[in-house]
Amino acid sequence: MTKLSEFSTMPEDVDRGSAGATSLLAQRANEVLKEKINWPSYLQSQMMSQEDFEVMNKLESRGSARETLLLQQRPLVAKTFISLLSHVSKDSTIQYILVLLDELISEDPSRLDMFRENARKHKGENQWTAFLNLLTRPDPFTTHMIARILSKMCCWGTERMEGSDLTFYLTWLKDQLRTTGNEYVQCVCRCLQMLLRIDPYRDAFFKLDGVVTIVQVLGSGKHNFQIQYQLTFCLWVLTFNHEIAEKMNKYGVIPTLGDILSESVKEKVTRITLAVFRNLIEKPQDSIISRDNCIQMVQCKVLKQLEILAQHKFDDEDITADIEFLNDRLQTSIQDLSSFEEYCSEVKSGRMEWSPVHKSEKFWRENCHRLNEKNYELLKILIQLMETSTDPLVLSVACHDIGQYSRHYAAGKKVLEQLDGKQCVMAHLSHSDPNVRYEALLAVQKLMVHNWEYLGKQIEKESEKP
Repeated sequence: MTKLSEFSTMPEDVDRGSAGATSLLAQRANEVLKEKINWPSYLQSQMMSQEDFEVMNKLESRGSARETLLLQQRPLVAKTFISLLSHVSKDSTIQYILVLLDELISEDPSRLDMFRENARKHKGENQWTAFLNLLTRPDPFTTHMIARILSKMCCWGTERMEGSDLTFYLTWLKDQLRTTGNEYVQCVCRCLQMLLRIDPYRDAFFKLDGVVTIVQVLGSGKHNFQIQYQLTFCLWVLTFNHEIAEKMNKYGVIPTLGDILSESVKEKVTRITLAVFRNLIEKPQDSIISRDNCIQMVQCKVLKQLEILAQHKFDDEDITADIEFLNDRLQTSIQDLSSFEEYCSEVKSGRMEWSPVHKSEKFWRENCHRLNEKNYELLKILIQLMETSTDPLVLSVACHDIGQYSRHYAAGKKVLEQLDGKQCVMAHLSHSDPNVRYEALLAVQKLMVHNWEYLGKQIEKESEKP
């Protein structure tokens, strides 16, 4: 089992970890800090007060005056930073102020509370406002430095961000994850790694469709192993919330991580992926959900991958322990597995293929009505797959199953019309793949045959009337 030491040391990891030391943001910050700002010119042009000028001089002196200031006059230091960040417009100066502030925080995280103390001195002020406003600036280095500082304020300070401020910040982070070609995406991931250790932030992020975003980014295949690790770490941290862990299987987490596990060449990516899988079995309080997750892992070829991994020798004992745990639980889950449970797992995974149940007439005679359970849950998933999937195999099997449902369930056509399933099938009659066209044609024929059979019975009834 992955140790919580990885979980608890995340704040240090953000600043001192090997990835943090080589990140583009950290490199650029080191360059910015070497630049000199002409504060006298700001003072002469009345763009800063005498008090702010003196504070900046002491902070840059790196002597006893600096230490005394930071020990005895923290609210004044906070006031100076807020004033400059609110009134200076030049990008290079804003960048310097932010990097200097980040350095002060990293030296002593308790200094963060100076912003809360300053806000208390000025009634009606909010310690977050000045920083959140800067997230709208066009300069990406500035906005990502702000995000970095905010994550430390949220996690290391004594006051938690909440309400509309938290929604705005988390939405910004989520949008940056989705931004194509974001050169500071590693910084965004590290902010989330910090924030999602704290349960109220987990809950807020989940409600903003954060899991959906992470899965989409991981599934795009556009990022290197470092980003894979960081985002999978975020999923792992989220699973420590029992309610979130119980809902994870609805968002394609298992299929996406199954792909990552099969392609992983880095031990740390393998370790954190296995840890997520373990939590998806251990953390849900509903045993049915845990079993469903096990079955979906089997469906996504995780069991086969575990057999391959078991042949490797890992230095990390946690990996070996997780492999043994998962192998045992997945093997148990497939014992006494009914054909319908197998079918459910396959449909919910979105990874449909020509497994035996699809071609079994007996299966459809006995189970067609079960596609109506839970407000037509499985039927809706099949229709959604036809609408969204780009995999010809998935589309072919989904069209086939819709046809079988229509053929074996008496009210199937009516239900499919209400759910727009008929239109979805017909849209694939002109699909570029011949197998999809073929299965769509068969499904449409079954729908039409159902029509004629129904019409024939009605005519018979009419003719029998006296």
